[in-house]
Amino acid sequence: MDEKSCAPSDNITNWDQIDWNRAEMCVRKLQARIVKAWKEGRTGKAKSLMRILTHSFYAKALAVKRVTENRGKRTSGIDRVLWSTKKSKFDAIGSLRRRGYNPLPLRRIYIKKPNGKMRPISIPTMRDRAMQALYKMALEPVAEIKADPNSYGFRACRASHDAIEQCYIVLSRAVMATWVLEGDIKGAFDNVSHQWMIENIPMDTEMLRKFLKSGYVDCGKLFPTEKGTAQGGVISPTLFNCVLDGLETEIQKLASTLRHKTGGNPKINVIRYADDFIVTGASKEILEQDVKPTIERFLETRGLQLSHEKTIITHINEGFDFLGWNVRKYKGKLIIKPAKARIKAFLDSVRKVAKSAKAAKQEDLINILNPKIRGWANYHKSVCAKETFSYVDHKIRVCLWKWAMRRHPNKGKKWIARKYFHRIGKRSQLFATKAKAATIQGKDKFLELVRASDTKIVRHVKVKAYLNPFDPDWDEYLKHRHTHHRIVKTDTDTSSIQPDRLLHGGFVRA
Repeated sequence: MDEKSCAPSDNITNWDQIDWNRAEMCVRKLQARIVKAWKEGRTGKAKSLMRILTHSFYAKALAVKRVTENRGKRTSGIDRVLWSTKKSKFDAIGSLRRRGYNPLPLRRIYIKKPNGKMRPISIPTMRDRAMQALYKMALEPVAEIKADPNSYGFRACRASHDAIEQCYIVLSRAVMATWVLEGDIKGAFDNVSHQWMIENIPMDTEMLRKFLKSGYVDCGKLFPTEKGTAQGGVISPTLFNCVLDGLETEIQKLASTLRHKTGGNPKINVIRYADDFIVTGASKEILEQDVKPTIERFLETRGLQLSHEKTIITHINEGFDFLGWNVRKYKGKLIIKPAKARIKAFLDSVRKVAKSAKAAKQEDLINILNPKIRGWANYHKSVCAKETFSYVDHKIRVCLWKWAMRRHPNKGKKWIARKYFHRIGKRSQLFATKAKAATIQGKDKFLELVRASDTKIVRHVKVKAYLNPFDPDWDEYLKHRHTHHRIVKTDTDTSSIQPDRLLHGGFVRA
């Protein structure tokens, strides 16, 4: 496939004429060729193919589609421009040109973190987002080759469930490691060295420099960006993964050295999700005296450092929280369950919805809460969560009883119970209301609140460590995985998408 074969064969004049199946197929073929050339050591050929991809009409169209269909499509940059019409989207394809391209500064906003502090988010313009998505398509095939095998964050066909399943694999048995280093990088996205990225990340260095040096506008003032990569940029998670790739290799080299020196197994394993990672070890001394200094040296070359306050070493019997789950051994048995902080945050969000819906109809409240409960339960259904689901159902029922009591201060409890809580089949006291379609075969039809405890616990099947979804050698594995395993699907997980339908522009947490 040459550059001409990436262009549309017919004269496409509007957005509706684009054949998206063909677009995805053309981009996928180019990405597969990039992987093949890089694996064979032909880096010059791979870079030439990356250039062809970034100049392809279909790749540009997919980049525009990517940024106009995600959850940030209604959030504009400093130019306040949105591509909301088909004409503006089609015109945008022609604007994605490398020659003369200069990104506009980012729009800085702040969102509240769980600990109460404010996190800065930098928002590019739509055009800059599309350019980043375009160059991300070219970078990802190579980034997957160079990636650590047990890195699971912001990568196609991987999710947090794979990371927590790897925790089970390396910690569950009695002969496994008993100590865990919980790593936390201080200001990870804000402090990474631009010079290191420009010298080491395998992409168009001129475009990378422009993405990194665009600056940001805060309270009407322009500030330069001398270090870091913007949280909010489409390509930022992939760039940051490239920065931390190699950490597992360095630690495994240390493990090999310790094994030869002491003759024992240090039981060192690394599990990383973006900038959150854990390292297991046979003893606290190994993690403190050998592993931690190795990590610090690795990060120092990239302009990063560990947070000494948040980086702690924990015994597995005390347990630790990772990606919203608590991992702990009880009398020698490893149990993974939802973290208390996540349970509290979820229940607080339900109470907030109920409080804001004081005058809403019961039907409307149920329609708001059902997707929320179902989504939270589905996220946690791969761990030991049955007791947690029952606890959450109880707390939600108490919340909704208070909501109903508040609406009818002059009515008795029995009257309120009869109005809002019904018997459906063999179950009683379900928060439900009669649907508009009143009867089905002579029986009342109810719209009922979803119960988290009705969600079945299904063990997640971990993805293979060396999977590269851009390599055709893995297509059969991905098809088999999609067909034979019930994959847990989250907002950042594309593992349940068939490989021939996977939009290889990747994904980013909104």
